[in-house]
Amino acid sequence: MRRSGTGPDGLVVVDKPAGLTSHTVVSRIRKLAGTRRVGHAGTLDPMATGVLVIGVERATRLLGHLALTSKTYQATIRLGQDTVTDDAEGEVTATASAARVTRAAIDTGIAKLTGDILQVPAKVSAIKVDGQRSHRLVRAGEEFELAARPVTVSAFTLHEVRQATAADGTPLLDLDVTVDCSSGTYVRALARDLGADLGTGGHLTALRRTRVGPYTLEQAHTLEQLTDSFGVLPIGEAAAAAFPRWDVDEEKARRLINGVRQKAPGLGPGPIAVFGPQERFIALVEERRGETKILAGFA
Repeated sequence: MRRSGTGPDGLVVVDKPAGLTSHTVVSRIRKLAGTRRVGHAGTLDPMATGVLVIGVERATRLLGHLALTSKTYQATIRLGQDTVTDDAEGEVTATASAARVTRAAIDTGIAKLTGDILQVPAKVSAIKVDGQRSHRLVRAGEEFELAARPVTVSAFTLHEVRQATAADGTPLLDLDVTVDCSSGTYVRALARDLGADLGTGGHLTALRRTRVGPYTLEQAHTLEQLTDSFGVLPIGEAAAAAFPRWDVDEEKARRLINGVRQKAPGLGPGPIAVFGPQERFIALVEERRGETKILAGFA
């Protein structure tokens, strides 16, 4: 039963439009859900569109774990220009002809950026440097460097190469790609690094997220659709879709609710969604030395 004055417990998969920040989308969902207890799993830049997973009420406890899942993006990379933000939102800082770049060279460059790699994040980002957001340091004209981070690009697929032209007539190339990657990967940094490897510079001109973990565009709703008919994916269904499921009897459920560690079910690393009788979602747990440790309780 919903508590008086609160929203429903569950997830909302939003198809974020271009031009809005993730924070703005969260604010709109707060109004539609009638609660301030709303958050999101994995920020999308204003230019980007696509899947933004929003948690309402108790489902916000799932978000930190959902944010760590893999993601899929469709993107367009422009070779021949660097920008201050590594995407089309920023000022062009350098232009170089991409006329002599071959498909073979592009394929080789993409291969270098596939697999387990070290990536320097985009400077215009929310990463903190000495307690300050790096994008604020960039806009203040500060000089600084970000450390490379390990990320995994499990697939980097090139679909099409198209000719383009800069305002000054310089030949450019646009690459339509799909990227499957781990949490924390910056697709615009992939565009920057591919351009640097090819000697032309590069940035992102379009980005659409098509998947976050098990949640895809097919399940997503536009803000207009949600305004007309607001609803959530119930928290139990959301957990069962995202994590391995462990069904327990009433006695084990009671013990878990009371914080008593149980013998782990052997479902591997990562969060496990625990369900008691009558499809009751009890908790997210993880295995530690053969026993369960509760990550978040929902009983």
